[in-house]
Amino acid sequence: MAGLTYAQAGVDIDAGNALVDRIKPAAARTRRPGTMAALGGFGALFDLRAAGYQDPILVAATDGVGTKLRIAIDTGHLDTIGQDLVAMCVNDLICQGAEPLLFLDYFATGKLDVAQAGRVIDSIAAACVASGCALVGGETAEMPGMYHGDDFDLAGFAVGAMERGQHLPQGVAQGDVLVGLASDGVHSNGYALVRRIVAQAGLGWDDPAPFGDGPLGAALLTPTRLYVRPALAVIRAGGVHGLAHITGGGLTENVPRILPEGLGGVIDLTAWRLPPVFAWLARAGDIAEAEMLKTFNAGIGMVLVVAPGRAAAIGDLLTGMGERVHFLGEVVAGQGIRYRGQLA
Repeated sequence: MAGLTYAQAGVDIDAGNALVDRIKPAAARTRRPGTMAALGGFGALFDLRAAGYQDPILVAATDGVGTKLRIAIDTGHLDTIGQDLVAMCVNDLICQGAEPLLFLDYFATGKLDVAQAGRVIDSIAAACVASGCALVGGETAEMPGMYHGDDFDLAGFAVGAMERGQHLPQGVAQGDVLVGLASDGVHSNGYALVRRIVAQAGLGWDDPAPFGDGPLGAALLTPTRLYVRPALAVIRAGGVHGLAHITGGGLTENVPRILPEGLGGVIDLTAWRLPPVFAWLARAGDIAEAEMLKTFNAGIGMVLVVAPGRAAAIGDLLTGMGERVHFLGEVVAGQGIRYRGQLA
């Protein structure tokens, strides 16, 4: 009898090699100053001096896309989920004041479909280009018995840098202005509740979206917005004391993460209008306002803490770069976030 092979056990090394060849052009498009090697090595090299740093501090972040991935798999819409993965990592890096430099991905599945994985990694590479960071490597894990059918999972790892002494938050003070940047939808948090609401409403992913055009699944897959380039621009312009990426925990829990002890924030809920997707989720799920503000971004994907005298100029700069800017409130004595008005 012929001996067993790894392929017969469900792992196809040739398919993995084919995927590496398939994604090499996409990765090559992400090259930036500092990138030192192409895909295929046991590790990735990066030259910080070539990237322009003299006395750098490294910052690292890792994340996934949660159960939003379930919708992408079920609908077959895989061409934007990679942006969610990148955004969840690089948007965190800029909150520390760091420029994203390099990115690695982890793609795990039961049986590798090269075309499927290639579409996902193409979208990762496109988001890396948009964020100015290099896709320098990753891992493709084929694990039969762990994932079934077309299921797969994603994780991302990003590394950035800033010059020593330029970390954020720094200098946050009472009277600073809270400036909100609009989100592009639900982004990548709260999808366990989103899926529960959709099921409770008796809807399928191919049904018309109750809050907009097109199928519901495609609408809910609107990718997480990339804030890297505008955020770096205003950091370099001066006057930004801190940034908060509004992910799980919403405005309620993420803004206090960048406020010193003894300081809190007041946010005017009438400063922006609740986007239609959130208004529908609130109605369909009978979700209390406090729960909306703690579970979802509610239309605000990033909050900047800025010096009062710089708020108008920073707002103009962000608007000029295509951001939808909302002046939300201010930093006050106390702790936590207090809200004025009601979401509408």
